Order: sequence, then structure tokens, then C-alpha cells
Amino acid sequence: MSSSLIIIPTYNEAENIRQIILAALGRSDDYHVLIVDDGSPDGTAGLVKEFQIKHPERIHLLERSGKAGLGKAYLAGFSWALERKEYELIFEMDADFSHDPKDLNRLEQACLDGAGLSIGSRYVKNGSVKDWTWERKLLSFGASLYVRAILGLAIKDPTAGFKCYKREVLASIPLDQVNYVGYAFQIAMKLMVALKGFPITEVPIVFKDRELGTSKMSSAIFKEAILGVWRMRSLKKTIT
Repeated sequence: MSSSLIIIPTYNEAENIRQIILAALGRSDDYHVLIVDDGSPDGTAGLVKEFQIKHPERIHLLERSGKAGLGKAYLAGFSWALERKEYELIFEMDADFSHDPKDLNRLEQACLDGAGLSIGSRYVKNGSVKDWTWERKLLSFGASLYVRAILGLAIKDPTAGFKCYKREVLASIPLDQVNYVGYAFQIAMKLMVALKGFPITEVPIVFKDRELGTSKMSSAIFKEAILGVWRMRSLKKTIT
């Protein structure tokens, strides 16, 4: 019987890690979780190991030596998942509850209904953002319009990080060509899926700010996304 893997990258998420694992696993008996921890000094990995004792078949941990960024963490998780044949669906999800675990089932269903990639989208009908200032909303929505205009992506939320891939979709992507860290990583992955011709479905979600812990957003991550989309245009010449 096939299972689904939820990849959750972490850096200093000790305040959230127990609850997010339990919430994710509680959505389906077929869900497994892979925590990719970048050497969190707050003991996040140790808490995961405690949970593994109770759920050794469903909770997995990939420890990395230092903070190398979201994109690198996901790429490591993708490689781990693809090495194991039992995972037919592979999710991306944040550890801080900005992504509601209840929406995992809807992302899964979209892939079962034919999508190669389903995206938890803030900017389709019935999607929204909670607890943001109007300035932050304007910046985020404007960034989405900017990305869509430059790359010609027919995706309303190109920077979204709550996603579900079919295994064959991830296996077809040249992951060694994805050299980005934050939002730019999310954009590049969607672009590659689109260029490969796989169907993409956006599922409306309500995105909310974290309640515990500290945001990992930085000006460098934002700058990478703004400049990176111009480099991504060359992917159209290399991805077939």
C-alpha cells in the first residue's frame, strides 16, 4: 500500500514541532512526516527523535549540519522521498501552522483528481491571508503579479509553499538545476512543473501568520526572488 510523505523543513521550531507533527499525522493513517532539520540550536531535532520512538514507521528525521536555506532543505527531502518507492504523493508544508494541516486532504484530493501538482493558493477565489497588514498584502500580491508577468506563469500564487506533488512529477524535474533558497525556490519548482506540461491545480487556502517562534524571512530571500525570476527565463530553453 502506498503512503504520502509530508516534508517539513525546520530551523528553531521547538515550540511548534510536536503539534505540527501530530496535526499532520492526524489527517490520514497513510501520511508519514519527514522533518528536515538544519542543525536547530533550540533542540528541534531532539524533540523529533522523542516522537520517533512512539511512531518509528511514520516519523522520519533528516539532520543537516547547518542552516542552508529552505530550498536546499526541500531538495534534500525530495531526494530522500524519491529513494523510497512507497511514496506516491509528496507534500511541502511549513512547521509554524501558517499552513493549516486540515488542507492536506484537499491538496491530496486535487492530485488524485488529476493534478500533477496542487498548490495551496492565497490568490484564487475563496483563498485569503489572515492577520497581515495591508502593506504586506500589497507587497505579496504585487510580487505574484511581477512573477507571472515575467515568466508567463498561469499560476495566481507562484510563491506559495504549501504543495503536493505526484511522485512522477518530482522524478521528472532536474532538481540539480534548482539553485535557489526561499521564494525563488518555490517559483522555480512551479515553473519546471509547468514547462514539463503537468496539470497544476490551485486549491484555495487561508494563510495565517505564525503564532509561535520566529519568522525566517529576510531581505536577502526577497531580493533573490525579485532577481531570480529573470534568470529563470533561461529554464524555458533547457526544460522539456
